[in-house]
Amino acid sequence: MIDADRSLADIRRQIDAIDAEVVRRLADRERLVRAAAAFKTDERAVRAPARVEEVIAKVRALAAEAGASPEVIERVYRAMIGAFIDLELAEHRQAGQG
Repeated sequence: MIDADRSLADIRRQIDAIDAEVVRRLADRERLVRAAAAFKTDERAVRAPARVEEVIAKVRALAAEAGASPEVIERVYRAMIGAFIDLELAEHRQAGQG
């Protein structure tokens, strides 16, 4: 249903504001991922498949509670986690750890 009081431009401004907050929170998450990387000694520890599945289950449940698509949230999180894993692995290789 289209809200007659809202324009596409208004909706886009709201999306842009959400995107700015998402990026700030992803930057926070990246800082924590980098801190956690210091505790990981090999590629298996970085990939942590059991932890990935734990996170996916958690965010799917949160999505359902929030009225979002669990499938979409899972796809977004798998892509994000994959990117952070790649970042950690590259840093480990650069440091000569992996």
